[in-house]
Amino acid sequence: MKFGRELASQMVQEWQTAYMDYQGLKTLLKNHIAFRKNTALSPPPPEVSRSRSLKRRLTMYRAFSGLNNLRGSPKKADDEVILVSSVQQEGSDQSYYQTMFLRSSEEGGQIELEFFRKLDHEFNKVVKFYSEKVEQVKVEAEELTKQMDALIALKIIVDKPPTVAAQFVGAAAPATVVASVNGVKQGGLQLDAIQEVEMSSEGGDGDGEVRAKRNRAFRPASLEVLDHVKINVEPDTPVSTLRTMVGSSKSDLSFSKDELTKAEVQLRQALTEFYQQLRLLKSYCFMNVLAFSKIMKKYDKITSRSASKAYLEMVDNSYLGTSDEVNKLIERIEATFIKYFANGNRRKGMKSLKPGHKREKHRTTFFLGLFTGCSIALVVAIMVSLHGRALLEQEERTKYMQSIFPLYSLFGFIVLHMLMYGADTFFWRRYRVNYPFIFGFKPGTELGFREVLLLASGLSVLSLAAVLSNLDMEMEPNTKEYSTLTELVPLTLVSAVFVITICPFNIIYRSSRYFLIHSAWHCVCAPLYKITLPDFFLADQLTSQVQAFRCLLFYAYYYFSGDFTTRTNNFLKDSNSYDILYIVVAIIPFWSRLIQSLRRLIEEKDRSQGANAFKYFSTIVALVMRTIFSQKQKQKPKPPSLVFWRIMASSTSGFTTIFNTYWDIVIDWGLVQRNSRNPWLRDKLLISNKAVYFVAIVVNILLRLVWMQLVLDFQIPFLHEKGMVALIACLEILRRGIWNFFRVENEHFNNVGKYRAFKTVPLPFHYEDEKIM
Repeated sequence: MKFGRELASQMVQEWQTAYMDYQGLKTLLKNHIAFRKNTALSPPPPEVSRSRSLKRRLTMYRAFSGLNNLRGSPKKADDEVILVSSVQQEGSDQSYYQTMFLRSSEEGGQIELEFFRKLDHEFNKVVKFYSEKVEQVKVEAEELTKQMDALIALKIIVDKPPTVAAQFVGAAAPATVVASVNGVKQGGLQLDAIQEVEMSSEGGDGDGEVRAKRNRAFRPASLEVLDHVKINVEPDTPVSTLRTMVGSSKSDLSFSKDELTKAEVQLRQALTEFYQQLRLLKSYCFMNVLAFSKIMKKYDKITSRSASKAYLEMVDNSYLGTSDEVNKLIERIEATFIKYFANGNRRKGMKSLKPGHKREKHRTTFFLGLFTGCSIALVVAIMVSLHGRALLEQEERTKYMQSIFPLYSLFGFIVLHMLMYGADTFFWRRYRVNYPFIFGFKPGTELGFREVLLLASGLSVLSLAAVLSNLDMEMEPNTKEYSTLTELVPLTLVSAVFVITICPFNIIYRSSRYFLIHSAWHCVCAPLYKITLPDFFLADQLTSQVQAFRCLLFYAYYYFSGDFTTRTNNFLKDSNSYDILYIVVAIIPFWSRLIQSLRRLIEEKDRSQGANAFKYFSTIVALVMRTIFSQKQKQKPKPPSLVFWRIMASSTSGFTTIFNTYWDIVIDWGLVQRNSRNPWLRDKLLISNKAVYFVAIVVNILLRLVWMQLVLDFQIPFLHEKGMVALIACLEILRRGIWNFFRVENEHFNNVGKYRAFKTVPLPFHYEDEKIM
């Protein structure tokens, strides 16, 4: 693999602009090669070549310098190509590196001079970014140190070690502590020394080596810090949200076991995330040093000069090459995590700190191909059965479309949405979008496009097989009923999908299923949970599955209120409760997004969230008006108020279509920026072909206009009414799949612009007096 591709694959995508521009420097070297070819630089004259050859032969007869002489021969001034120096910036303590090219007067020297100018710019950029990040992690390390001090002190109070009472001397305990250790009040006691036993289980030989360090004095944990500490109450659960609404976001310590456990979990997550940050920072340093080495060696090879040694010596002596703060912090985090969160078990601790990378399995590809082939075969079988048995021409066709088609269309909506999400993950990975970080997936558990398509193809096989088994259009002549067994196939399939989704066993991507359930629960209880991107992203997906929600409502009424053995669905005409719930279930996802936007407006003080909430409110109003209009339109005779409802449905639908389209393109996608480097798009684009973005804009507008179908009463002659509804629902799912790609792309560039590559983990303790440590 060429180094340019390796660098692109190994870099932290959110820091890509902070890396050395290897491709830009490589382009300058290619320009130098092209210049030499165009000018046809001639080789040295023959006499010079003979002279150099003679000198090379004469060195064979020079006195041997010895094997221990590592100094080498002194370099002549004529052989020097560059001079690298550190220059102090005016009015600043920082310095930058500058290279003086000594051969600029030679032919082609101006290109080489431009190369070194860009090289210096890139090196200074890398050093500045790295030094700033190191300073940031040092500040975070200090904060985590204070958090660990408070945790250890709290652990002493809660756990009450048996030897504490005898080993406390001298200092006073916190005034807030009224608990006692072994029946003795802690006032006037301080932990002096305890014996530590560190268990090491490194290696795989299973010898169980135990290293004990006994009677070693250590700096005791001070309990006085608890006088200045309160518990942070993050509004991320229903209880904490209500607590912050009626009181403060900080609470006094209760010294309970639950409080200790929660603090340990939060600090464990914080240390794990901090460790990943240090690893990426170390990788950033290594890859950039390697990039400078590669580009300088390439320069030497192309120009036949010897400039890499001097420049790389400067790289090694710079802050980038000499700083070891990151390595020391990594070692300290490992030791701390293993000791306090893994019971001294190094293998267990390192497994938590370094989660394994996801491995691609060949069986996934095999079963994907198998299920895809089976799905195609089943589609062909259904088409042949419909045509061969002339099922679409029978009198029972209308009853089948009214009763059975909505049952199976649910699976079609789900499979289509999964196919679109699988395509999105494929393109996100192809264009190096860090979607696992954006969605907050646990490292190594995210589903790739193969896994998503495997699930979609597996579900399609089950649903298509069920459709093929339930194509009967005729009743039994004796009982005047349909077969009960075949009529229960859709309900059985829905039940099976539900059971698999909530299955507690570690099968069929349990972590992803639970992540989906967790986000779905947050959508249902939107006001009571802190809003994160996975939550409102899932709610956005559900807004495109309105027809799927209505299909679930149809399941409930069809199997529990109607006679499914005769395929009767009188509730569609006679049940007022069905008409009301038909509107309510469609509102649920939009209502969830409305509440999420309002909470973000209150927490983040972002006015755009208020506009977003108004967008969803207008959508709810338009949805209600359109649904009432469609219900009135089916009544016979036509009610006099039909014209009024048509006007209301048309006006609200037109307004919300324009509003939603603008929000999709301008806010969610970040496009249509006049002064951007890419006219009417945005400054940064993942796809080099700009026409793709303009096509996506046009397609999004057209698919948004599909909402007006119910108002305009547009019908396809050869398509049944239920088929038309399903077609419109599928077009909305296709639009959502396109929206997903550009929405995540815009979020990715927001992270790149802010160099945001890590999650912010809330810390358990709050120090009221920051000067105490």
